[in-house]
Amino acid sequence: MDSIDLSVVMPCLNEEKTVGNCIREAQKYIKDNGISGEIIVVDNKSDDASAKVAKRSGARVLIQKRRGYGIAIRTGIRAAKGKVIIICDCDMTYDIYHLDDIYIPLKTGEYEVMIGDRLKNTDKGAMPLSHKIGGYMLSLLGRLRYHVDVRDFHCGLRGITKEAVSRLEFRTEGMEFATEMIAEAAAADLLIGQTEVVLRRCPYDREPKLRTVRDGFRHLIFILAWRKDGRR
Repeated sequence: MDSIDLSVVMPCLNEEKTVGNCIREAQKYIKDNGISGEIIVVDNKSDDASAKVAKRSGARVLIQKRRGYGIAIRTGIRAAKGKVIIICDCDMTYDIYHLDDIYIPLKTGEYEVMIGDRLKNTDKGAMPLSHKIGGYMLSLLGRLRYHVDVRDFHCGLRGITKEAVSRLEFRTEGMEFATEMIAEAAAADLLIGQTEVVLRRCPYDREPKLRTVRDGFRHLIFILAWRKDGRR
């Protein structure tokens, strides 16, 4: 395929029960809208059959043996061929079939970065109260620090243009990547938009990957240490 309009990048750690469904949702969106697209699953050293399920479901699978949300996404972004890159968790907590509100503003050039906002549309039981409070406080601090009107800094559904990626330099490896992406975009004066999305409850019981205290402190330290020149 000479030209790809959309790359859907999914960081994946032990999601064998859901990654196939997420790939099929993304495939259906691409097909039903006549988009030239690809789906990249970055397996982050899973202990289960996530990579096999993803490959069998039709995704391009990359293996990143160094664990970390940020480094998995960075691996996928570097490999992406699409003019627009949409990043999405592959645990079925986001609707990957209705992506127009993220894809179209990026495709048309209205925005260079799009961030999902889950705060008004979170299904019961989809997010622990501690995560809601911590996320709200860190997003507030991020808005003040980077002078951007982004309500939800940590949404796992977001997008960026390939051209915008070429102007940024990501360094973080953990969950704080979500904050770094907005910080770097703001420092580069990129056009940042946001749209409401629904956070659904994961369809099966699992151990949360997010560690409230540890990951919260990583976000906080990043916010406090970040400087506009990109050095920490």
